[in-house]
Amino acid sequence: MDHVEIIENIRERVIESISQNMYLYGVSPSIGRLYGTLFFKGSPMTLDDMKEELKMSKTSMSTSVRTLSELNMVERVWRKGIRKDLYAAQEDWYQIFTDFFANQWRKVTSLNAKAVRQSLKELKQLMHAEVLSEDEKKQIQEDIDKYNYILAYYDWLNRLFDFLESEELYKQVKKKEEKPD
Repeated sequence: MDHVEIIENIRERVIESISQNMYLYGVSPSIGRLYGTLFFKGSPMTLDDMKEELKMSKTSMSTSVRTLSELNMVERVWRKGIRKDLYAAQEDWYQIFTDFFANQWRKVTSLNAKAVRQSLKELKQLMHAEVLSEDEKKQIQEDIDKYNYILAYYDWLNRLFDFLESEELYKQVKKKEEKPD
């Protein structure tokens, strides 16, 4: 076995590991394999290049690239004289993580906050009903207090996400730029 094959086998081990852990980003191992391949390729690839490299259909490559683009893990690049679309892996894993994490949690938080605000509005209207018992009023007030607490928590989460998406994060928790041995 020559050195090039040894290097490829070593890379393959890491690409396989990456592909198996991409479920954390909500994607399949085949999409993770594409990301790992693009990451180690070091130069942009066309869909045809990807198809040949991974032995998958062009449609599958197109769908995978779209998914990775939506996750900000792959970007379209331009090269003079090349008419086909080229794609390259985003190599800043710190940014990929913070973008993904903040984006996913913002979606969840937004949906939850909407439900809580609607419930809060309905409870406040109900509180003004004349036929409520004291126990019912007390229960409604307790729930209103809990909903306000939840909204305060979601506000805190959104500020945390703003922090994660800012450069301030990297001032507090520095990126490790040098590569370990």
